[in-house]
Amino acid sequence: MTAGFLYRVAVPSPLRRLFDYLPPEDAGEEPLQPGCRVLVPFGQRRLVGLVVASAPVEDRAVARLRPVAAVLDDRPLMPAALFQVCLWAADYYQHPPGEALMSALPVLLRKGEPPATPAEYWQLSVHGRGLAENALARAPRQQELLGLLRQGPLAREAIRAAGIDSAILRALRDKKLIEPRTQAQEGNDKPVEPPAGSLKESPLTLYPGQQDVLDAIELHGYGAYLLQGETGSGKTEVYLQVIEKILRYGRQALVLIPEISLTPQTLGRFRRRFQCRIAVLHSGLSQRQRLEAWQAARTGKAGIVIGTRSAVFTPLSAPGAIIVDEEHDASYKQQEGFRYSARDVAVMRAHRERIPVILGSATPALETLNNADRGRYRHLRLDRRPDGTGQPRWQLVDIRHLPMTTGLSAPLIESIGEELKAGNQVLVFLNRRGYAPVLMCHDCGWTALCPRCDRRMTSHRAENRLRCHHCEYAAAIPVRCPECRSPSLQFLGQGTERGEALLSSLFPDTRVLRIDRDTTRRKDAMTDMVAEVGTGEPCILVGTQILAKGHHFPDVTLVAILDIDAGLFSSDFRATERLGQTIIQVAGRAGRGHKAGRVLLQSHHCDHPLIDRLTAEGYDSFARSLLAERALNGMPPFRNLALLRGEHGNAADAEGLLARARELAEAQHPPSTGIQYLGPLPSPLEKKAGRYRYQLSIICDSRPLLQRLLRDLCTTLEGDKLARQVRWSVDVDPIDTL
Repeated sequence: MTAGFLYRVAVPSPLRRLFDYLPPEDAGEEPLQPGCRVLVPFGQRRLVGLVVASAPVEDRAVARLRPVAAVLDDRPLMPAALFQVCLWAADYYQHPPGEALMSALPVLLRKGEPPATPAEYWQLSVHGRGLAENALARAPRQQELLGLLRQGPLAREAIRAAGIDSAILRALRDKKLIEPRTQAQEGNDKPVEPPAGSLKESPLTLYPGQQDVLDAIELHGYGAYLLQGETGSGKTEVYLQVIEKILRYGRQALVLIPEISLTPQTLGRFRRRFQCRIAVLHSGLSQRQRLEAWQAARTGKAGIVIGTRSAVFTPLSAPGAIIVDEEHDASYKQQEGFRYSARDVAVMRAHRERIPVILGSATPALETLNNADRGRYRHLRLDRRPDGTGQPRWQLVDIRHLPMTTGLSAPLIESIGEELKAGNQVLVFLNRRGYAPVLMCHDCGWTALCPRCDRRMTSHRAENRLRCHHCEYAAAIPVRCPECRSPSLQFLGQGTERGEALLSSLFPDTRVLRIDRDTTRRKDAMTDMVAEVGTGEPCILVGTQILAKGHHFPDVTLVAILDIDAGLFSSDFRATERLGQTIIQVAGRAGRGHKAGRVLLQSHHCDHPLIDRLTAEGYDSFARSLLAERALNGMPPFRNLALLRGEHGNAADAEGLLARARELAEAQHPPSTGIQYLGPLPSPLEKKAGRYRYQLSIICDSRPLLQRLLRDLCTTLEGDKLARQVRWSVDVDPIDTL
């Protein structure tokens, strides 16, 4: 052996432990730093792992250890502070460290590829250099790219950052006006990067409230800020001016957004403002594109990084600030595998890297409001819109005893007609995709159920399929009832597809745009629809929660909200909070331009106290009432919650494992006023994808005590025979109890 140390390596394995390896035979005297990748033997396989630590090796341990097969990195892939945050997250969320650390890396790096690949540059060909400057005036985008390349070769990433897509590149290549090269020449041909902080357009003039918020954010050192602003109050402009300062200090900004659908609008606004390179990270990219963006952030070539949930683990060479937009959104909590909260990880990361973190929302999560109340976050507010326009006015329509046209009341239909006649746009919110949620036989009462979930399947008429929205099982819509062979099958209830059909028939001269997961699967589909709405022509948007998240539609003057009653009576204690957030967020799409807006809310329960408080007094009052209720009932954020879930094809096995887990936990920490156990009980969605699902709730006053209990329990369960047969998981701070 050439060195007196061993490596503690995190390997992508379901075991909650690190594995020890000797250095390779040709190792130097100095050990690798934490965060370097190594290739190690693991059983009969070879896996890519990450060095977590090195430790002295005892002579008696040498015979039992195998050496590292290969060293893949001579330097860590991420800064030490971020690496420690990843380890903290693995420990806090009770997830195997190898799987947690690997999930923070792009897939290609997990497979062992080098972090850097030769950059592909484009330059003018001989023919392109001899072309007249205005030769392509009829193709302005091609002309723009030629103009950029006349200043010198550009990397593909820089061209993409300028808003020029691959189709433009191909067009000029086919005309033999440009050519690729794998490395830029030194000297005058070297690509020129714009100076950090340089702007393409001037910042907007802030109104006094915005300026006060900007002045209150300290950019040198850690600080957590809750920026609560009414919808349309100008939070994004505050973000942009914070980032401008960060760039001028020579640092980078990380911006988290909840959904891919927001990327085009967000990216467009940032590109219009800033000259610097912007890296984008989300699941819609290819693995190569993700690696390139990750590398641009890591090396500091990208001044701004914009991404969805997993981007919180992106390394920055000079971190300056983290912004979490729409911080309340449930999309920030991973629901499978490594169940982390990107919002909470962002706060911890900012603390470790000693930079500010801004949590922005018009409807903050109750946990965030509670942290602000306790002084952990500084609470900043924007209470009006920049142009002085007011918030939309509310109109509640009690639909009890009213005749309905497939879910639409007469007052709503009349209001839509009035707005369209005035040349405005209308948004109809219905948070259920598909044509109809129930297919029923009129003669025998049969309903179409998913054979794997025992839940009703949704009809999708456009593709003539029944789909389960829980497990994605699909089947053809039957012509006759499978039970009695009757042809009298009825579609009950309303989804966005049915709403689109109805509105198209009621307003045949008006364009109806359906925006949901089904219609936005195609690449650039969302961008195309947003662009069409942006023309200002009268239209009706009908869609799901995708429409509620940060979109700016200045010509929408009426928002209609349908079918919200189920959220008032859900068994999930968070349902009313999510309902209030959704209503306010959707309502905020109205009246964002110079035209007044209004919100029409249909309900059988317009007199419900929470609906009355939300519409009459606003989200703050609504949230305060929910916080008081949570405190009275001893629920988060005033106590700490974890769910232990078990799934198996046999319900008894799933329940049995959790019963065993409760026995083990109670033996160490008996039930008391400070710690409570509930279950095991069937999950609200008891059967999903052919598996029966049970859950054990653990509610604890002390977070450290809960963490110790879970850590010991997970270690014990890993050695349990039944636990090897039942799929089980731990969810710390769950936001979904289904």
